[in-house]
Amino acid sequence: MNPSTALARVLVDELARCGLAEAVVAPGSRSTPLALALVSHPGIRVHVRVDERSASFLALGLARASRRPVAVVCTSGTAAANFHPAVLEADESGVPLLVLTADRPPELRGTGANQTVDQIGLYGGAVRLFAEVGTPDPVPGMVAYWRSLVGRAWGAARGGRPGPVHLNIAFRDPLTPDGPGRDWPEPLDGRAGGAQWISRPGPLAEPPPFVLPDVERGVIVCGDGDYDPVPFLALAELTGWPLLAEPTSNARRVGAVSTYRQLLASPAIAAGPAPDLVVSVGRPNLSRQTLAFLRRARRHVVVTAGALGDPNASLPGGFADPARTATDVVAAVAAPAGTTFDEPRSTDWSGLWGRAESVARAALDAVLDEQETLTEPRLARDLVSHLAAGSLLFAGSSMPIRDLDATMRARCGVRLVGNRGVSGIDGTVSTAIGAALAHQAADPAAGAFALLGDLAVLHDQNGLVIGPGEPRPDLAVVVVNNDGGGIFSGLEQAGHPDFERVFGTPHGVTMERVAAMADVPYLHLEWATDLPKALLGEGVRIVEVRTDRVESAVLRRRLQAAVDAALAEAL
Repeated sequence: MNPSTALARVLVDELARCGLAEAVVAPGSRSTPLALALVSHPGIRVHVRVDERSASFLALGLARASRRPVAVVCTSGTAAANFHPAVLEADESGVPLLVLTADRPPELRGTGANQTVDQIGLYGGAVRLFAEVGTPDPVPGMVAYWRSLVGRAWGAARGGRPGPVHLNIAFRDPLTPDGPGRDWPEPLDGRAGGAQWISRPGPLAEPPPFVLPDVERGVIVCGDGDYDPVPFLALAELTGWPLLAEPTSNARRVGAVSTYRQLLASPAIAAGPAPDLVVSVGRPNLSRQTLAFLRRARRHVVVTAGALGDPNASLPGGFADPARTATDVVAAVAAPAGTTFDEPRSTDWSGLWGRAESVARAALDAVLDEQETLTEPRLARDLVSHLAAGSLLFAGSSMPIRDLDATMRARCGVRLVGNRGVSGIDGTVSTAIGAALAHQAADPAAGAFALLGDLAVLHDQNGLVIGPGEPRPDLAVVVVNNDGGGIFSGLEQAGHPDFERVFGTPHGVTMERVAAMADVPYLHLEWATDLPKALLGEGVRIVEVRTDRVESAVLRRRLQAAVDAALAEAL
């Protein structure tokens, strides 16, 4: 067996022993040994994509939804550079990603050899571990080195602070298994019985929770993150404290305040008493109103629950404190002494938030329901309401996630995910497809949906190009097409004379043309009553809703004004 084939087969075998079940391959010559080793392994499902950026975001979506490391492979040169945006997102959002870049051997670097760049430490501090694997040499001890390195990489990717790991692997010719080889000086096998080279003990015991002080004006803020929201919902029920939940916290269930975005922007709430205590978990960074509210709190307890990492670690990955107001950082919290489910707290503070939620919800829905034509905010609200229990919804950055935050009602049974680590619009189609594939691998009958903007789809339309025979999810991609960058219409840039060209960026492309390019089904949706039927179907498909950026910005201001007026009258 030639050295390159030996190295690739050992790496892939040890990754499978660790638990690797999914891998994404972007074709290339130098990565041939890895690609062939992966496709020949019976325990690994391989996805092939022609675009490295799409490939890496597909792997990101698979890893995010499955909560397991996923490998992504590319050849040398600019191919590896195209992984960088997905690596950054994986770093900031704590997604375990195994980035395997093939490279030229050292003797070709710095010589002007074709397709050769400096790949050493290419992703800088964005990775949990970087290793230059080195060229495979047929000498004793190499198998132990390779397998132990895989064990370290796997542990770094899914450890206390999950994230991306980068292995740079130099391959010499021959790159195919049938090339000339030699007898290897030691067995290539791993541990007996399919065991991992490095076994790891079970999780450490949970630390004792921090007992919260007994205050009336407490608030719970659940930001983006992959953690269990149930303890925080229970805390809200016990204490009577309002729970403000961003969509991708998956905590906007019964009992959560669904209109907190408008409430925090309303004078009736903003001018009221400041909270004595805020308990936050995840990354609460979706709205300026939430950050301003955190700054008003007298005490701010940050909980590093789930995959959010070591409370002693520095950002990124340790704990989220975008407003710089944290007074306590703890691993878990417990309700104040004396609180029980038999006698949950009911106070003037909890009553105020309950009445405000009821009034704001009614005012919000009344404006959204004035007409049957689908608007951007109504689409977000109705889409979540119509999804069956067990569904997955991927939320695009910019306006889709904000419209969901502003309008979706509290409900159970839908899992919401999005690229909220860096909040870029790149790679969102591919990430949604990867998340859908992983979600439906666990439950083939589950529905999967994405709510994206037009620029995000155009930015990653290659993600729709899936070759024959490749795994395909059932995914309805609902696209809001307002012919440009809708988020800027609500910002201060909107008044600039060059706004439309520099920020609005009209493109004149319908999603029907994108669907035709990728040969996927297409539907143009206009009326709210037709939404449930439009969501039906199989495979990857596009549902387009055309809107006007200026009208949407006006509607969002009307929604806030309606809530303000209703609160002023009722409270």
